[in-house]
Amino acid sequence: MTDTLHTAMSNAPYPFPVIVEVRGVTAPARFSRLPDAMAALLKTLNALPLSPDQQGYFTERFGPSEVQSIGHRLATHGEVRALAFLDLTPTVVRLYSAGPGEQR
Repeated sequence: MTDTLHTAMSNAPYPFPVIVEVRGVTAPARFSRLPDAMAALLKTLNALPLSPDQQGYFTERFGPSEVQSIGHRLATHGEVRALAFLDLTPTVVRLYSAGPGEQR
């Protein structure tokens, strides 16, 4: 890989389609852009009865400043997971990359 190509790739946004879901709360939703997916995920999480500590955790983990970090994790591992606790019930929060025609 040339330096020019490497530089271009490292500055590129993560345009691949992604899917977000909060299991048992929302159906999987597909987004063409990672920042849009993360914003929608935060909006959903903010509407849930989470503790202030959990709200802060999710705001930090999926906030706009984390797009590059989450994009890197998606490119490397294919998904990012976290747990939200609604009362005492653990709820899986998932953000994962989707193929061009994937509908999950």
